Amino acid sequence: MKGGPIMKTAKTELMTAANIARELGASDNKVKKVIKELGIKPEAQKGVCSYYSRDAVAKIKAALK
Repeated sequence: MKGGPIMKTAKTELMTAANIARELGASDNKVKKVIKELGIKPEAQKGVCSYYSRDAVAKIKAALK
């Protein structure tokens, strides 16, 4: 599965950068660039995959406009 899974925790749904890109209709590279520029830290990490919260998705969406 490209982009990795969506991880669900007791508090919130966490998403990889690839899943965020797919949801927002943007490229993976644009989303990763915005994450780096805004200094957004992942809520969780599993191996090399970083998982971001819905709050981060809103910030990324706003920055892409």
